[in-house]
Amino acid sequence: MVPHNRSDNVEIDIIAALLTDIQMSHDAVFSVTDRKHTFSKVCKRVSAEGIGFLTKTLPRLVKAFDKALCEATVLNATALGFEAQRNSKLPRFLGEFFNLVLAPDGTVLPDPCATSVRVIRDVLYLFYKYKLPYSPQQEQQVLDSFIKTEQDLVDLSAHLIHLGQLADSSPHAIDSWRLKARDPVTVTLRARDLLSRALQGFDPTDIIPSHGPGAVATKQRLWGKYDWSNVSDSINNYFPLDAYFHASLGHVCDALPNLSKIRGMSLPAKVILVPKDSRGPRLISCEPVDNQWIQQGIMRRLVQHVESCPVTNEAVHFTDQSPNQCGALLGSCTGRYATLDLKEASDRVSTDLVRLLFPSHLVEVFESCRSLGTELPGGRILPLKKFAPMGSALCFPVMALTIFSILAASAPDAYTRDRILVYGDDVIVPTAFAVNAIEQLESFGLKINHDKCCIKGSFRESCGVDAFKGVSVTPLRLRTVWSSRPSAENYTSWISYANSMYDRKYFTCYEFIVGKLHQIYGAIPDDGMTLSCPSLREVLPGNRPNATRIHRGFQKKQWRVRDIKSPTVRHEMDGWSMLLRFFTESGSQEPSVPARDCRVDGDWRSYKGEQAPFSVRSYTKRKTSMLVYRWR
Repeated sequence: MVPHNRSDNVEIDIIAALLTDIQMSHDAVFSVTDRKHTFSKVCKRVSAEGIGFLTKTLPRLVKAFDKALCEATVLNATALGFEAQRNSKLPRFLGEFFNLVLAPDGTVLPDPCATSVRVIRDVLYLFYKYKLPYSPQQEQQVLDSFIKTEQDLVDLSAHLIHLGQLADSSPHAIDSWRLKARDPVTVTLRARDLLSRALQGFDPTDIIPSHGPGAVATKQRLWGKYDWSNVSDSINNYFPLDAYFHASLGHVCDALPNLSKIRGMSLPAKVILVPKDSRGPRLISCEPVDNQWIQQGIMRRLVQHVESCPVTNEAVHFTDQSPNQCGALLGSCTGRYATLDLKEASDRVSTDLVRLLFPSHLVEVFESCRSLGTELPGGRILPLKKFAPMGSALCFPVMALTIFSILAASAPDAYTRDRILVYGDDVIVPTAFAVNAIEQLESFGLKINHDKCCIKGSFRESCGVDAFKGVSVTPLRLRTVWSSRPSAENYTSWISYANSMYDRKYFTCYEFIVGKLHQIYGAIPDDGMTLSCPSLREVLPGNRPNATRIHRGFQKKQWRVRDIKSPTVRHEMDGWSMLLRFFTESGSQEPSVPARDCRVDGDWRSYKGEQAPFSVRSYTKRKTSMLVYRWR
């Protein structure tokens, strides 16, 4: 990784190549002279400010530009640290394109150019999520924000408890859908009714437990997760040891001497900070292994139920982002739909809010596997008022159902209610309902990210799609920092970035990245070779792999190419533990909630090699993929 105060030539050269492509495609607007002046400005400011100009200053300008497209504010270049054009608030930097979208006063033109919007965002967002090192101060800011949110939930607790008491004693509970009022009590009653109908028939104990892919607070290794030394009494009340933590009654009988040694403590979760980008780390709360085991089972069953239930199957999604993405495109074209974004959504869904809205018999089961506190990096145990922090398997589905129930319960009519879409904290609602939707969500303690809500104008964003006037203007955001040292992550990520440049017709940029890849990795296959390995869109014949053979069994030609291999560890457990792992993991086709980062271009995890048959003795090492040569 490169430090904050310098930029390797690669970043500058990529900007130069991108500006060249833009000039060649838009020479009537952006001349060679304009390109040279723009690139000169980039070099001067990077020299003075370091790579922060690319990762922080340019994104600050484009965020203000996005807000102007939403008609939330007017763009003022001077206030953002950029030189403004004469008699205008617009920046000189890429001013040729800003002038085709915004008026001199910083407002949107009557007929703005969507192509210019895409060009501006492609340049200014390019290094926004570059994974540069972050400082201890940034780590502390993330921790302080986490702790402050917890205090906010403590302050909110009395309000939600009182609201629940009013709802319980309301004489209008049965007729709540006939009431026109949008007061919190009525919304609470309707939300309860919605969730009661949506979750009717859902049995949270009818699950197949499993372990998640991540680390656990109790620090067991992959194979150690099946050696139960602690199962909390709260879990045991609903998920008995013999039925949920053993493969069969025979397993229980053989393990009988050790059952009395299993403790029943409710252990805390553990906060860890994981790399995100140059803006700072992401906070994850690792769950105790017994909590994780049950949470994963409930989550999978809950996702299946919600996506098949008539009340929620067209509104709440966990495994398919396309409805929200289409909604963003449609909303930007017609203006009939608004996109909302919640801030700290996973941390703002409090236990009191879940108790207020969800059926009590389900809440009891959900809470049985909930962590009551989490251990901060300094060793302090922070009691949790939030229901499930990021890291809990129940975080995503419970959050989505909470948001949906509040919005659907406060909708003025069935037409509005039927046009609500929720994917995690990405929300789409009819534009006429947007302001009321924000008020309702905030009245229940949720926090809206107003800077990313798109209500007015022709710009919308949801689930990774940025749209303007019906056209996708989603930029490519580079994440993996370029390195001249060969690595699996660098190889796959930058092949993906190069392909994205090719698809966007930025051929100069594509050729530059491909040239740098060839210098380090040598020959790389292209898509025309149709091989199951990372491949470029197009490669000159001299830069393709040339080592070939004829596979006699398949009777086909094969090439020797670089591929990705995830090292495996073979470990022998006792037979019953291996059988338990086989029952809970083998051939599982149940949906899992995807991480938000998985949809980003260049994520090396998106490459999937050939999968070997499932083996209870084999474990795949995470984050340790390496480059190997294989015949393909």
